[in-house]
Amino acid sequence: MTKHVFVITGAAGTGKTTVAAYLRDRYNLHRVITHTTRQPRPGEHDGVDYYFETPESIRQRHLLEMVHYDHHLYGSSMEGLQDGWKDGQDDVIVLDTKGAATYHRELGAAAVIIFLKVSHLKMLTTRIKMRGDRISDVKARVQASENRRDAHLPVEIAPFAHVVLNDNWQITQRRLDRIMHRYGY
Repeated sequence: MTKHVFVITGAAGTGKTTVAAYLRDRYNLHRVITHTTRQPRPGEHDGVDYYFETPESIRQRHLLEMVHYDHHLYGSSMEGLQDGWKDGQDDVIVLDTKGAATYHRELGAAAVIIFLKVSHLKMLTTRIKMRGDRISDVKARVQASENRRDAHLPVEIAPFAHVVLNDNWQITQRRLDRIMHRYGY
C-alpha cells in the first residue's frame, strides 16, 4: 500500500485548517501535528493544535522541514508522518508553500500537494479576523512577505499540485472528494 501525506498549503485565510479537518474526518486521515515557537491562540492546546516549543526546544527535534514565518519557527517531523503510516492511515498536514516544496522534494509522489486560493484578497482578511486574531496581527499577517509568497504556487511544485479555489465550501468539498478519489478513497 502506498503511503501518502496530503499537504494543504496556501496563503493565510485560504481555509487550510478547515480543509485539513474535512479530509481528516471524512477520509480518516491521520493529522500530523506540527511544531511552532508562536504562542497559542485562544482555545489552542499543546499536543493537539501544535506542539508549542521554545526556539531552543524546536531545534532539538528531528524535523523534516522548518521555516521562519511571521517571526516564529514552524516545523514537522518524520516521526509525525510515521505515526499515521504505522497504523495504516494516510496523513494530512498544513504547511506553507516552502514546506510543501520540501515535502515534494523529500517524499516525491507520496506528498500530495493541495494548493488553496481565493478569488479576492479581502476574503483572506475577513477569514483571518474570524479566527480571533488581534487586528494588528491580522494586518501584519496579510502583509508579511511569507504570506505574499504563500499566495502563489511555487514553480517547482506547480506541475504536481492540485489547485483548489476555496470561495464556496460546497464546491470545495466536491473538488476535494474528486482529488481523494484519485488516491483510492
